Amino acid sequence: MQKKRVFLTRTLHNFALNELKKKYQIEIHSGEIPIPKTKLLKKIQNVEGLICFPYDKIDKEMIDAAKNLKVISTFSVGYDHIDTQYAIKKKIRVGYTPEVLTDATADLAFSLILDILRRVSEGDRTIREGKWRQIYGAYDYVGIDLQGKTLGILGLGRIGSTLAKRAKAFDMKIIYHNRKSISKNKEKSLGVKYVTLDKLITQSDIISIHVPHTKETDQLFDMKIFRKMRKTAYLINTARGKIINEKDLAVALKKKIIAGAALDVYENEPIGKKHPLTKIQNIVLVPHIGSSTKETRAKMAKITIKNLELGINGKKPIYSVGY
Repeated sequence: MQKKRVFLTRTLHNFALNELKKKYQIEIHSGEIPIPKTKLLKKIQNVEGLICFPYDKIDKEMIDAAKNLKVISTFSVGYDHIDTQYAIKKKIRVGYTPEVLTDATADLAFSLILDILRRVSEGDRTIREGKWRQIYGAYDYVGIDLQGKTLGILGLGRIGSTLAKRAKAFDMKIIYHNRKSISKNKEKSLGVKYVTLDKLITQSDIISIHVPHTKETDQLFDMKIFRKMRKTAYLINTARGKIINEKDLAVALKKKIIAGAALDVYENEPIGKKHPLTKIQNIVLVPHIGSSTKETRAKMAKITIKNLELGINGKKPIYSVGY
């Protein structure tokens, strides 16, 4: 019996590839990342399974080209790069990898808070550029204490809740906004208080974004929102880049409308050294590494291949979109 065919838009861990090779006929894209659309359109035509990444756009045209496709397994917690509704309509399973990256992403979000408030990356640049010429005095190079500051968490899901636990240990006040508030018992255990979006924007010393990119959240943080924030406030984003209007953010930072920002995600990735945000000092930039720990990436690979295996055999993936 001929093995079912699986295409990967990028390589995975060796243990995952070895597992796939035992059961399937696999092909792995090598070369330009992300894979060019024309090449993926060609490769997807005859495969039963696809393993993709968050920068691979799996739209209606791509799905229509995939005549034999049974499952799309994405190596990511987000799936906004996939037209999931159309995939479901075409009876294609969609699997993704939530939960396992919760701690890693929450840890990164908190490290960005510490970094921007205590000016860690800025200090590193200062030394490397030879600008530290004397010992700092009472008013020189001061940062901000976390204790007693109000952290506003937009989206108290798995990652937001885990971030709240970190912040609680630093004696921060924590407010949050969701479409629906969580139970009073959970609020008490996490030490959080539900507020409206407007109050979260106006009352927070630090705002950390943990919502998906949707029509409602697209470009949500624009100049209108920045002007509502405290001038001493900081913005943290480890969710999706398109939630922030980067042009407005650049202006807000330059004009000190807000105090600073720290980003792991961007409107279009990757960004280069000519990107406007790289010219601004009161911002920390990291290259989309929210889930980038050795342990987390290995867990993601295990789930990705398990989702694929289940979906290719007509079963529901461990973490499934739709059905």
